[in-house]
Amino acid sequence: MADIEILEILSPGILTSIQDLGRYGYGRYGVAPSGALDSYALRIANLLVGNRPDQAGLEAMLLGPAIRALADIVVAVTGGNLQPRRNKQPIEMWRSHILKKDDILSFDSALSGFRVYVAVGGGISVPSVMGSRSTNLSSGFGGLQGRALKKNDILTSENHSHPVKTDTRAFNTAWIPVYPNNWSLRVIWGPQDDHFPDENRGTFLSASYKMSSDSDRTGIRLQGPVIRQKPDIQTSIISEGVIAGSVQIPGDGKPIIILGETVTGGYRKIATIISADLPLLGQIKPGDTLRFTAVSLEEARQALIGVEENVRRIEASMK
Repeated sequence: MADIEILEILSPGILTSIQDLGRYGYGRYGVAPSGALDSYALRIANLLVGNRPDQAGLEAMLLGPAIRALADIVVAVTGGNLQPRRNKQPIEMWRSHILKKDDILSFDSALSGFRVYVAVGGGISVPSVMGSRSTNLSSGFGGLQGRALKKNDILTSENHSHPVKTDTRAFNTAWIPVYPNNWSLRVIWGPQDDHFPDENRGTFLSASYKMSSDSDRTGIRLQGPVIRQKPDIQTSIISEGVIAGSVQIPGDGKPIIILGETVTGGYRKIATIISADLPLLGQIKPGDTLRFTAVSLEEARQALIGVEENVRRIEASMK
């Protein structure tokens, strides 16, 4: 079946890219996972339009794009509230909507959160690279020509279906995440937490940090109290593989939370954000306040089980 043109980018906003849930298993070759920073929001958006949770959608931040529908399509908008509008009229988030041909989906300023996700029934058709359609912006591959979207880009779908089948799906409002300005993130210690004095570990948990404006998709840089390693050890360690959520302490002592565009690092990791809280990292914006709470590995496991059980229930309710 030939691809069908479904979307035209009229304005790309600050940064809009094609993302799915990422590419995994290639870290040994230096290839980062990429993918949606708020994977939960993208998964729900896909379910709302009848897609598999892992299909490619759009990720935009702070000021979203303006998009023209080139065919009758069904869309869902989730994640941060960037005030989505259809033909300048507000539309509800976390539910499906039909866009008729030539309708325009646009956004206003952010009311909460930082990144918004748009899923289209049938998904967005771009070549799969190493099992994923995600854009790796720093390396320039995946997505559409390995770059952020720009004005006049045309997006297609190879599985476009009639939108009437999924035009009334709505997400339970009780399950919609809250994106505050003050965040509490759960961590487990390690892998190099023993390289830091107890007083500095205590500071890490008791301190309040702010997200720096020089953060990007590779990591969230934090401003706040400095964390120092023990004085009798070297500043850096041999570079090793890192995962999203690793909290690195570089030479200046200011923590960095690693995101999905990094695969190795040579700084000590004092802690790791638990998997259940990873999607929240995509919604933290510059100036937001962060605090950390240490939990056990079992508590982290149970939190992730709870998230996945919720997604399965949501998926079952939408069939």
